[in-house]
Amino acid sequence: MPETLVTTALQRDLLAHAPAPGLFVYSNRGGQHCGDVYRTLLHEHGALRSWSRRGECYDNAQDKSLWSRRKTEVFELREWPVFADLADAQASVAEYFDYYWLKNNNSSG
Repeated sequence: MPETLVTTALQRDLLAHAPAPGLFVYSNRGGQHCGDVYRTLLHEHGALRSWSRRGECYDNAQDKSLWSRRKTEVFELREWPVFADLADAQASVAEYFDYYWLKNNNSSG
């Protein structure tokens, strides 16, 4: 994947949303996420990279599984636009996290 594709997407998102400093941005250890332009963009916006430890590919496995399931179980069932507003999105995420936690921590199994 070209570095410009990743940096352009990040730049557009940072400009569109103007997040507060301290934002965690998921990335992997691919060259496009380690490049100077990408790191500079994160630094200029006070954002931090969140990635696995070197050689520990399963560090983010649970997180990836959660979001993957969410996409298939929730997003694909909704019509566009997926959410009416930010409050709707936040409520949907909280509701799904509760569902996911209960589903994976059921003591009757």
